[in-house]
Amino acid sequence: MASDRPPHYDILFEPVRIGSKTAKNRFYQVPHCNGGGYRDPSAVSEMRRTKAEGGWGVIFTEQTEIHHSSEITPFIEQRLWDDRDIPALAGMAEAMKSHGALAGIQLAYSGVNGPNLYTREVPLAVTGGPILTFTSDPVQARAVDLADIADIRRWFKNAARRAKAAGFDVLCLYGAHGFGIFQHFLSPATNQRGDEYGGSLFNRARFLREVIADIREVTKDDMAITLRLSLHEPGPAGLGNDELREFIATHPTLPDAWDLAQGTWEACSGTSRFTAEGAQEELVRGIKALTPLPVVGVGRFTSADAMVRQVKSNILDFIGAARPSIADPFLPKKIEEGRFEEIRECIGCNICVTGDMTGAISRCTQNTAFMEEWRKGWHPERARPKGKSNGPVLVIGGGPAGLEAAMQLGRRGYKVALAEASRQLGGRVASERLLPGLSAWGRVADYRIGQIGQMPHVETYLESQLTVQDVLAFEPQHVVIATGARWRADVVSRYHLLPIAMDKAMPIFTPDDLMAGRGPHGGRVLVYDDDHFYMGSVLAELLVARGCEVDFVTPAPVVAEWTKNTLEQVRIQRRVLELGMAVHTSKAPATIGGTSVSIACVYTGREQELAVSAVVLVSSRTSNETLFRGLAGMDLQSAGIASLRRIGDAEAPGPIAWATYAGRRYAEELDEEPLGDALPFRREITAFDPAQDHQTG
Repeated sequence: MASDRPPHYDILFEPVRIGSKTAKNRFYQVPHCNGGGYRDPSAVSEMRRTKAEGGWGVIFTEQTEIHHSSEITPFIEQRLWDDRDIPALAGMAEAMKSHGALAGIQLAYSGVNGPNLYTREVPLAVTGGPILTFTSDPVQARAVDLADIADIRRWFKNAARRAKAAGFDVLCLYGAHGFGIFQHFLSPATNQRGDEYGGSLFNRARFLREVIADIREVTKDDMAITLRLSLHEPGPAGLGNDELREFIATHPTLPDAWDLAQGTWEACSGTSRFTAEGAQEELVRGIKALTPLPVVGVGRFTSADAMVRQVKSNILDFIGAARPSIADPFLPKKIEEGRFEEIRECIGCNICVTGDMTGAISRCTQNTAFMEEWRKGWHPERARPKGKSNGPVLVIGGGPAGLEAAMQLGRRGYKVALAEASRQLGGRVASERLLPGLSAWGRVADYRIGQIGQMPHVETYLESQLTVQDVLAFEPQHVVIATGARWRADVVSRYHLLPIAMDKAMPIFTPDDLMAGRGPHGGRVLVYDDDHFYMGSVLAELLVARGCEVDFVTPAPVVAEWTKNTLEQVRIQRRVLELGMAVHTSKAPATIGGTSVSIACVYTGREQELAVSAVVLVSSRTSNETLFRGLAGMDLQSAGIASLRRIGDAEAPGPIAWATYAGRRYAEELDEEPLGDALPFRREITAFDPAQDHQTG
């Protein structure tokens, strides 16, 4: 396809050298988790092949554990422990190089971050101490001695040899985000050694110099070496930005490229609620003047203009991306071909990260095909041919599920009618995007509305509150109900499975009320959060902006407990406290009176009374299923309706990513033969090894 892009963007498609290798452009997919790791190599490989097809110049694996003495179970990361891991990794490297990208592998030795819950090996760290993990494992590491250091150097050499045998072009040594032994050696916070590997910055960098020299000996400079480091460690004892710059200035050509990430993983992968695009610019600005090597940086870049500015301002050589490459694997190709309106922008929700944090396969709110490329054969851009149905498909509900279903059905070639009861499309997204910090949520609707608007065979009907008779009069061949859900006006959720006593004199509000502009403006308000995601804290922030005093009550031990998985729980709790809210953790309402609420400790049952003027309940949601129930009770076959389905929140409420996935699945499976008891996706099967001695005793 001939490029329609303005020449202003040509700079993004210049080739860039990394050691002995040349990247075809400046689009650099930095290592990122995916929830597949060693368990789902075929799924992970096909995901990366899709990135290659999308035009990325450099594509990396996630962190790859190089030795069994350092692993981070329960997290499912890639492994390169022995030669038996090479074939699967070779398949990945081939997939990554299939369209001209450089294939990169990130090598990691976790040190004080590795609890070894699977291998049961004693953890080894630069300086001994408690294992630093997300799950506070009650394990300590012992300090490495000189013999251990020699062993770890040899293990890195073995990993480099295996990576080269697998066909990778680039090695990334992981020492960022507080993870990885390279950062642990460099940082005064984790290196309190008194030998030649501790003390001065030169001594703390010794291990890095040795490992890079070892790897160059093994690879004969046939592989490029990049070094991923944090731009700044938090806390007075950490490796600050000034000392990082000193390290680069004194070792300007140590690797073949500098891959720089912002501080902790939580800071580097901050959600859009707290972190703007290009947030690390001040930390990385000026580093290029310290080294002749290419500099890679990240910043959840979705704007092509922002990318160009980074390069032209001499801030970065490569536009590093993890989450934007997930939301749109074809981001480079769309910019290259001037198809800017087709870019599926990352919303910065970090649902992708939750796959890694929960040991599950990752998903993406925007890219419903992410990690389903191999499992289900879904593609982020190409649609499968239409099935046998020729009659119209009626999609009822224009929220995330309905929009995705209509868009994907339209791409397949079906005639679609999309009916929305309100004056605008978007459903819950149209309301949530107006809440504090959630404006990026609107991209979910904007992208899909834009795509649907280009499809003449997809018609949209606003202000169409359909009844059963309206549906029958439309004479659709298929009906899919995506009417969403509403928040309950009681406490029923995870802690309270049944309602409690509530005095009708107390004003009770739900998230739906507040998003519609209703609810208190002033006074003392109790917010009860048994949802544990973002909604409770966002609404509490909204109430403070309205002039309310807020008592935040949750049965969890922390505010917004599940957001540990989106890397924002600490920031949310900090925001709540900074706004002056009174926080009551491990508490739940026992009774709601006319002028006060009695809250009880979830452990002891001890109660305390809070005098409040209103209550906001963020508990659970109830599906809007009246229309579905009405249709399901009819003889639809006689009416010419071949199928009736409900999807998304109308079937079972969940995060927005669950809704868009449901819309995609409906569109993909329309006209497919029922699978019965068969799995609806492919999976990897762990093989039994008959060569091992299985005798016991």
